[in-house]
Amino acid sequence: MNKLLQDKRPPVLDFLRYVGPGLIVAVGFIDPGNWAANLAAGSQFGYKLLWVISLSTIMLAFLQHNVAHLGIVTGECLSENTTRYLKPWASRTILGTAVLASVSTAVAEVLGGALALQMLFHLPLQIGAVLTGALVIWFLFSNSYAKIEKVIIGFVSLIGIALLAEIFIVPHIAWGEAAKGWVVPFMDKQSIPIIMSALGAVVMPHNLFLHSEVIQSRQWNLENESVIQRQLRFEFFDTIFSMFLGWVINSAIIILAAAVFFPHVVTEINQAPELLRPLLGPAGAILFSLGFLFAGVASSVTAGMAGGSIFAGIFAEPYDAEDPHSRLGVLITIVTAVLAIIVFSFITTPFNILIYSQVFLSVQLPITIFTQIYLTSSGKVMGKYKNVWYTKTLLLLIGAFVTVLNVILLKSLF
Repeated sequence: MNKLLQDKRPPVLDFLRYVGPGLIVAVGFIDPGNWAANLAAGSQFGYKLLWVISLSTIMLAFLQHNVAHLGIVTGECLSENTTRYLKPWASRTILGTAVLASVSTAVAEVLGGALALQMLFHLPLQIGAVLTGALVIWFLFSNSYAKIEKVIIGFVSLIGIALLAEIFIVPHIAWGEAAKGWVVPFMDKQSIPIIMSALGAVVMPHNLFLHSEVIQSRQWNLENESVIQRQLRFEFFDTIFSMFLGWVINSAIIILAAAVFFPHVVTEINQAPELLRPLLGPAGAILFSLGFLFAGVASSVTAGMAGGSIFAGIFAEPYDAEDPHSRLGVLITIVTAVLAIIVFSFITTPFNILIYSQVFLSVQLPITIFTQIYLTSSGKVMGKYKNVWYTKTLLLLIGAFVTVLNVILLKSLF
């Protein structure tokens, strides 16, 4: 009998053993781009835009839960299923653009690590990018998924601890205003660009591919119906738990910015530690920079994994750190990102590099979302686990909403 069926331990302990894949994905929800958007939201509008975090978390949890089902039911990731069930010209176009989207994501993530090293050790941005990229490649090539998962969980924990420590240091936080901000929407003409940036940056193509891949780190027997049901149930709680932690961390950044900076607008990440220093002392600035460093490195690792997974899927293979296709995908993602940062750092600001990196994501994201909906709604792919009509309708509405947000974001950038 399958080991999972023999496990008689309490369900809570079983669930704790299962936690991990969702946290890997949650790292993309607290990446440097989110930090920048949250700092701008809190410093310019106080607690009023916390509702954006609530809405984006709900949308993200629904999409990630759906794509994880694809991985559990089929035993293959989104990239492999795209290759298997779509015509070659369509699958190669979709997955080729998805690889480019992973590169674009990695630009922002590696840049975050480089900026953190600059804030902590005054290293030039180019050197910080090379060090961050080298660390990520070494880590992905020399560690198994199980070790990577543990380290990512550690990074998420350290980010949370650093931000909670910051909040405890801050003398005055208007918790009543924060509670209102979480549930009461606020929008005016000046806030629209920040709202669009925050919502549009939350759902990213690489995370949808990555979740369907890493969910398979929990082995199961696809021929055993009860095992599939068990995995689907545990995945749901893992996703909700992980997205909740992402909601807490993103909310903490906005609350910190609202309590310390408002109404002085923060437009560059590296302004934050300098503004924190006179208010909270050196410890506050260091804690912020360390949290940002952990976020940059952790999200760079997941971007590299996603790039490797998507590239391997083009050849109908799963992600495997020992496989040449997976390794080549990782190298394409991280090395290209580092080179792009080095080149563009000589001709524009880090803020503009972050903006440019989001442009291609905005273009590619609808392609990934609607590919996912097509596959998870197909009886040929999912069998009896295909999306029911109301799930499909809700997914299509979320996909349309995210697409409109990204179109508006693109128009605002140009």
